[in-house]
Amino acid sequence: MPSFPSYRPRRLRRTAALRRLVRETWLQPSQLVLPLFVRSGTAIRQPVDSMPGVDQTSVDELLRDAREAASLGVSGVLLFGIPDRKDATGSEAWNDDAPVQQAIRALKRELPDLVVITDVCLCEYTEHGHCGVIRDGAVDNDATLELLAREAVSHARAGADIIAPSDMMDGRVAAIRAALDNEGFSEIPILAYAAKFAGPFYGPFREAAESTPQFGDRRAYQMDAANADEALREVFLDIEEGADMVMVKPAGPFLDIIHRVKAETGYPVAAYQVSGEYAMIQAAGERGWIDRERVMMDSLLSIRRAGADVIITYFAREAARLLARH
Repeated sequence: MPSFPSYRPRRLRRTAALRRLVRETWLQPSQLVLPLFVRSGTAIRQPVDSMPGVDQTSVDELLRDAREAASLGVSGVLLFGIPDRKDATGSEAWNDDAPVQQAIRALKRELPDLVVITDVCLCEYTEHGHCGVIRDGAVDNDATLELLAREAVSHARAGADIIAPSDMMDGRVAAIRAALDNEGFSEIPILAYAAKFAGPFYGPFREAAESTPQFGDRRAYQMDAANADEALREVFLDIEEGADMVMVKPAGPFLDIIHRVKAETGYPVAAYQVSGEYAMIQAAGERGWIDRERVMMDSLLSIRRAGADVIITYFAREAARLLARH
């Protein structure tokens, strides 16, 4: 008699067909969102050195990327803007003719079924690179709320499908919800960057978005990576203020937070596989240290398994192509 139970898990692992039959977690292109960086001009495609395969583009080139994503079954795009000029308050953020607003109109005209999500923050637009108004050397939370609301309304006016505030100011979801409702955009949902952790994983993004802080860092308003219970408090606050969806960022280092948020709220949960996660996989793959495609797909599957309904990832198009083959 064998010394272990008669149930042998390996029986259902013998072939690819058996493994597919009993697979518990599935990854689909429709669960993916592609971040895109847009700037003024035409025929512009400027590679981001620290993020191979990612570019800053003009609106016409952005449409090419979005069409490809849509053709592969990717459900949406997340827009970040690089303005022509920056100032102390980030006033280009609510300029109705700024790159993001132009991109929204073009996307909704050319690809009406593609979900257009817009990042609402000021870091790309301010000359100091912080996410709000600076007073006495620090970000003034309450003075920033009105500006974020103006940016959100401008995006809604251009035709955005979802507004996604990423600034981590206290009370910004309520301020944006009130502004949208007052301007007749009560049907526009808010995807709150609810648990956004400070840390070293955003470096390549800051190159892509040209948003590196000119002094200090963002630890005074983004979350401490050590705090899980606080993350849940942040999430519940945003839900109480009117968030329709909530996000955890970064994704890979915070799978436990994704799981807790989904389990404890039941709300739609997005997770952002950020630039540092992407760059590390790309760099190790280029050096032959890992099987890049398999690591990419396993990393995305782990985010789904943790509980994310939506994954924002720079791998969206490549992952969708691979999924179509399997």
